[in-house]
This record gives sequence, C-alpha cells and structure tokens, in this order.
Amino acid sequence: MTKISFPNSNNPTIVMSAVINFPDGFDEAKIWPAVIVSHPGGGVKEQTAGTYARELAKAGFVTIAYDASYQGESGGEPRQLENPHVRTEDVSAVVDYLTTLPYVDKERIGAMGICAGAGYTANAALQDPRIKAIGTVSAVNIGSMFRNGWENTVKDADASPYILAGSNARTADAASADKARMPLAPEKESDAPNEELRQTWEYYHTPRAQYPTAPGFTTARSLNQIITYDAYHKAEAFLTQPILAVAGAVAGSKWMSDDLIARAASTDKSLHVVEGANHMDLYDGEEYVAETVSVLAPFFTARLSA
Repeated sequence: MTKISFPNSNNPTIVMSAVINFPDGFDEAKIWPAVIVSHPGGGVKEQTAGTYARELAKAGFVTIAYDASYQGESGGEPRQLENPHVRTEDVSAVVDYLTTLPYVDKERIGAMGICAGAGYTANAALQDPRIKAIGTVSAVNIGSMFRNGWENTVKDADASPYILAGSNARTADAASADKARMPLAPEKESDAPNEELRQTWEYYHTPRAQYPTAPGFTTARSLNQIITYDAYHKAEAFLTQPILAVAGAVAGSKWMSDDLIARAASTDKSLHVVEGANHMDLYDGEEYVAETVSVLAPFFTARLSA
C-alpha cells in the first residue's frame, strides 16, 4: 500500500490524493489488471473505499482508492463541493493516471464504488469505454435520491424547491467567504428518521468510521447540480460493460440498484442481494463485506482476464 498524489487531468490545478494497493507477489515488471474504488458522498479513501480496495488487491488486482476533487486530501476550492459531474470526471481522471503506469494493463481496468460513488462509477463507465467492468455496492444515484427520497416516495417536481435553495446558496456564497453547507448524513443522532439512516450518522460521526477529512456535509450550492443529475442517464444505450450490483435485502436504497440493472444496456448484468443487510452494513459489516468481496473478486477476475 502506497499513498500517492497526481494532477487531475480534467483540472491540473487540483492534485488528487490516493492510496494504491498491490497484490501479493507484485512484480513491477509484469502487467496487472486494476480496479478503481470510488468513495460515497461525504466519504474519503480511508473509510469503506479503502476497505474494498485492500480486499480486492488480495484477489490479484492493483487497486486505487482516491479522494474526490474538493474533498478529503485532494485539492480544490470550495471545500466539500459535491458536484456529480466533477465526481464522474474524477473516475476518468483516475483511469488517465492508471494508463501512465507501466505495470497496469490499459485493457484491463475496472471500477467500483460504494453508495454515490457507485452511481458516479456507472456514469463514468457509460461515457468511458476504457472502464471494462463495473461493480456497485449499495448503489445510490445521488440525483434520484435527492429528488425522490431514500425510499423513492417523492415525485421529481416536488424537489424543485431544492434547486431554488441551491441558487440561493450560490448568491449567499458570492457575498461571503463562508460557504453555505448542508448535511450528507444526519449531523445528530436525533436527526435520523429511521435506524438505517441513524447508522449513517454513526458511521460518519462516531468512532465506528469517523475520519478527520470526512466532515459529513457538503456545500449547499451542490444542490443545483445534484437535483438535475441522473447517474444512469442513457444507460439503456451506452452502459454496455459487464455489471455486478450488490445491495442489501433490507436496504432502503435497494431500488437504485434495481434501477441500474433494469436500465443498463449490458447483456452481462446481475444483482447480488445480501440477505439481512441494510445499506450501511455493506460499508463495514465484517460478514457482509466478506460476502460482497466474495462475489466482486471473481466477477472482476473473469471480466478483466488477459
């Protein structure tokens, strides 16, 4: 495992921070398949993304978990911006970086993500065929989630006030050095509407998984891009790569994994349901992560074979 940094090819003023993991017996003189791991909205590479990157490295891949632009230890201002279009482009920027490494096979690069990172991975893949296979864990299409709610109970049009809120935040930001912000996870345990979302508070704000560079909020201006974003836009035409989606059977977010599999043009697509697991269990629940890796590892091995 090595901590690295590199300029973001989409915006060279931003330096990306990442951790690269190597499989046992790694030989730099050989050519290896690689898997990119994208963290959830509000997360960083040291949390669940790092866990999956380490586990997949054990299966024979060079893996890279990175901090998104404007987040974690990566550069960019304003801090904590969650612009879905930038996050999607970050995935391709990491592909760009991997293609410069002599020990990475350019024809065997896969990508996976957790939560919103899974949605960004899908969106990157449908516009970047250099990504040869994708895996998703507790997938969230962040636009759908903000528009339609955690359990898909809100109509699109009812989300219009959030677009106005994003515009108002931009106006306020223009007049102040202090940027308006909003939570990506409940900031207090009492703010959580149910047990599953209480666990998001626990994950980001208690010793369960809290990390100094993951404050759990984003800029309120991000609403302008989030509300109108669809991570699966034109998936029925362009998302042709092999896909394995993993979701918890009792996850409120499972409908977004179902939607991905339904909409993708790929003829090699499947959904693995982890019984008894909710959305957050797949982040760090030992038995649930083990089951998820047990299907992701052979999936990537088969689809990224030489």
